[in-house]
Formats: sequence, structure tokens, C-alpha cells
Amino acid sequence: MKEAYLYEKLENKKVRCFLCSHRCLIKPGSRGICGVRENADGTLTSLVYRQILAKNVDPIEKKPLYHFLPGSRSYSIATAGCNFKCLFCQNADISQMVVDDERIWGQDTPPEIIVEKALATGSATIAYTYTEPTIYFEMAVDTARIAAQKGVRNIFVSNGYMTEECLRNIHPDLHGANVDLKAFSDGFYKEQCGARLAPVLRSIEKMVEMGIWVEVTTLLIPGLNDSEQELRGIADFLCRLDPGIPWHISRFHPTYRLTDVSPTPPESLRRAREIGFEQGLRYVYTGNLPGDEGENTFCHQCGELLIARYGFQVRKNAISGGSCPKCAARVPGVWK
Repeated sequence: MKEAYLYEKLENKKVRCFLCSHRCLIKPGSRGICGVRENADGTLTSLVYRQILAKNVDPIEKKPLYHFLPGSRSYSIATAGCNFKCLFCQNADISQMVVDDERIWGQDTPPEIIVEKALATGSATIAYTYTEPTIYFEMAVDTARIAAQKGVRNIFVSNGYMTEECLRNIHPDLHGANVDLKAFSDGFYKEQCGARLAPVLRSIEKMVEMGIWVEVTTLLIPGLNDSEQELRGIADFLCRLDPGIPWHISRFHPTYRLTDVSPTPPESLRRAREIGFEQGLRYVYTGNLPGDEGENTFCHQCGELLIARYGFQVRKNAISGGSCPKCAARVPGVWK
């Protein structure tokens, strides 16, 4: 166990965690909503520090990040636990392990070893992913600081429920993030995820303000978050922040506790992409639909094909120095 970061001690040995927007008040012997931060006699501790449950070398496109070093490798890690309870979680076997299996498992791995593995595999980034990186923040921030010193960049794949204090603490060693904006309805967040919408919007706004490269993903679930009004709301929110923010609209497949909903029809994803463009976004992508035109990056100014993809594979990258080779329009992203 390791003493947690970002909490305060209160009367009667209670503690207040302010790592995520739940801001749990935790009594001695109890844990926060995430299940991996425990009040040990008045001291908040992380139960997953160094307990790495998953580690893989992934293409950066799998995060998905399409405007951040395309074609590069990302050394990807996770621990058990999550501060959301999404009924449609695609990684529920590890994210909900603490609740469903009543156990925490992982392989003891110090931050220095993670950075060494990233360098040895030729990874340009370390991705804190699969589960929610906020809940293993101590591990993430300690690793990120070492990685940044070694020239390896750090990215979060996150539900966006971290607090501003959390973002300030890891700044400037967090270089990019893909944030799940799961819906544009507070009701959806409460019923499907056990959370609220507003903190996620604030996190996205804060990351953009801090200069962290941000891409956003929405898993399109038929009948739950796929109305035209809701999609226009998401696209309008992003466009008002920055029309250059890439928006990934991904296909849902039945899983975990949401198995009575059909997979997203491809035409629904394509219509959502059109809505994104209609609202003014410049880069809108379809996900979990290999071979679809919506996987590719086109110049927002002249329409030139800049990056051709199939699934997670980059087949062509014509962006030179961050600009379109045909019309010289600037393409926002991290390219070198």
C-alpha cells in the first residue's frame, strides 16, 4: 500500500478524497467508490500502487488517438478498479474486478520498470488505459514524471471524472488524452454509469485550456444516447471549445450488463459523423467499423486524403510537419 495523493484528513479519522469528482468522504476501514482507495486508520492509501494488471504494446490508434504521433507504439498499462459502474463496460473483467470478484490482483511493477519497458519496445508514449487511470493516479503520476524525463510522452484514456486538482498535479507531464464523453444527458450518466455529466465537461474544458492534446470518444448505443439532439449537443460543445478537436464515434457491441441492446447499425455511425461536420467539427471519425471511410483523416480545407487507416493500421500518412501537402492548411495534432 502507498499513501494516496490528493486527500485531506478530517475529524474522527475520516478523510476526503479529491482525486475524482465523486470526492468521497471515507470512514476508517472503508473504501471510496473506486474500491481501491482505503482509509487505513485516518490515512488514505492506494491498494493498487505497483499492482499492474495489464500491460501491452498497442498502436496509438487503438486508444483511439488519430492526431497524436500516428503509426507509433504506445506501452499500455492498467490496474484493477474504476470510479464508474458502466453497464456497457468493455473491460469489466478488470475494471469491475474489485466489486464483482471482491479481489484486487496485479503484478508488482515499479514505475521505473514500466518506463524501461516502454523504451525497450520502442514506444513513443505510455498509455494509462483499459481501466480508469484516475483511480491509480499515484502510479500514473510517478511513472509519468520519470517517462517525461526520458523523452517518453504520457496519455490518459479516461472517463474524464478527474478533478482540476488532479490535472494540475500531473501537469505538465500529461501530454494527451482521449476522453469518453459517453452522452450529453445527465440522466444517462446517472443511470448507466453511476456518475454525472457536468464534471466530464469541465475536465475536457480544463485539459484544452492547459494545452493537453484532447480527442473525444462517444460509444453510440442504440436507443440510449444516439438521438440527433444529443449528438448535436456533443458536437456543439466540442466545436465551441475548438473545432479541431477530433471526435470518435464508436460502434457498440452488447457486453457486460447491457446485452439486450443490438449492435449499432453502421448507418447510425455515419449519420452521427455527418452531424459532427454539420455542427462545425473538422475531424469526425467512425470507430469499430474497419474499412469505413470515416477511419481516414481528410484535410478540412481542401478535402485531400491525409491519413488512410484500416482498423488500427496506418496505411498512408501524407501529413508533413503538421500541414496538408496540397493546400498547406494546418492540421491540429502532435505530429513529431
